[in-house]
Amino acid sequence: MSTMAQASHEVSEVDSSARGTINFLLLSALLWLVASGVLALLHFIQTLSPAFLADCPAFTYGRMRGHAETAFLYGWIGNAGFAIALWILGRLGGSPLRSLNWAVVGTLFWNLGVVLGLVGIAIGDGTATPFLRVPEYVQLLLLVSSGAIAVPGILAWTGRNRARTFAAQWYAVAALFLFPWVFSVAQLMLVHFPVRGVLQAIAAGWFAQSLWTLWVAPLALAAAYYLVPKITGRIIPSYDFSSLGFWTLLVVGGWTGGRHLIGGPVPVWVATIAIVACATLVFHYIVVGLNLRHAFSGRGSTALRFVALGVAAYLIGGLADSVTSLRMVAEDLQFTWMTQAQTQLALSGAFTLIAFGAIYFLVPRIANQPWPSLGLIRAHFAAALIGTIVLVAGLAIAGFAQGAALADASVAFADIAGKTRPWILLATAGQAVMLLGNLALLYHFIRLLASKPAATAAPLFREPAAMEASAT
Repeated sequence: MSTMAQASHEVSEVDSSARGTINFLLLSALLWLVASGVLALLHFIQTLSPAFLADCPAFTYGRMRGHAETAFLYGWIGNAGFAIALWILGRLGGSPLRSLNWAVVGTLFWNLGVVLGLVGIAIGDGTATPFLRVPEYVQLLLLVSSGAIAVPGILAWTGRNRARTFAAQWYAVAALFLFPWVFSVAQLMLVHFPVRGVLQAIAAGWFAQSLWTLWVAPLALAAAYYLVPKITGRIIPSYDFSSLGFWTLLVVGGWTGGRHLIGGPVPVWVATIAIVACATLVFHYIVVGLNLRHAFSGRGSTALRFVALGVAAYLIGGLADSVTSLRMVAEDLQFTWMTQAQTQLALSGAFTLIAFGAIYFLVPRIANQPWPSLGLIRAHFAAALIGTIVLVAGLAIAGFAQGAALADASVAFADIAGKTRPWILLATAGQAVMLLGNLALLYHFIRLLASKPAATAAPLFREPAAMEASAT
């Protein structure tokens, strides 16, 4: 196939027809990403200086954490994940996305729900459940909005022109279907008809872990499974094992929530099942590592570099979850900053870095023009790399120091904070660097949207034209 034919195939009707909807989702996502970065930075400052904003009821320490978590999870991950999933399903479905008005309306109400959620948290209506801190009256709006956004993706899946399906489609469709299920079950069990006693802790742990394993992780893997063979032009090795890795994540992932309850007032078997589930998930990570190992051999593609970093964070985070779920390790690290380090490695590392790679790849194709500045892309890559490493490393070292101090009865509780303070300062610096990089991406994206599209895509894209490699 000639270069001209490859280029003309790169920008298709699938891309141009969904341009407005995808751009709307991505712009919303990047705005929330920057907002969540500011809120997270303020939260770190409050950790170091408790008097900061202590006289402002809407931004106390607990509420600030809820603000940052909600803006990042539902503002950034929600919008970006939906955009990437819809684009992948449209491309692999072989026909333009249909019923995009549903997605536009759903996006409007989804972002309205996030705004109302932040307002509700500020006035004291939020919940104490991790990852579900928005008030009760906002949760139903987010649930219905997610269904509306998913309509074009589901139609692309059910009405696809190709009988054959790919791993990227499996993960994208799973994320679109499983989010409403996980979110609605959590609402019923924790908010509308709350269970009693220790069941609340079990349900909260199940929800937090399932939101990662059944929604966020599949969204990231959908992008990785599409981009790695697409950019490298090399088939996915061990593709026949992809289905086993997929079903392992979906079947076993939700059972790992009990790892947060080791030593807690719950039946011992709850934590034991979670430990076994974490060990079983190692098979899934091995399959993902084998399938996507070509991401680490790519050259000349910044998008692939982002994906490679995200895949590395995903694999390291999965192995860390398995190790820290062991009782002998959890005794020292369970209630420390290490938990936050693992969360940041998953959300700010694995998902966010892969999503950056997807954005740098898909945006020029739906806009029919290249990114305006290579320097801004490189600056963002450096900021994302350095910021993520410094943030996660700072929190992890603080977790080890805190765990060792807590295990020593001779160390006063006030002294423990002093031992972790330097490392929290380091994590704060990492958060600030990430925020600068995200600001650069937002500016770059707005600059691209404001520029005039190219007349033809022929000179712009030279990636292999095959959408995904053969499974055999």
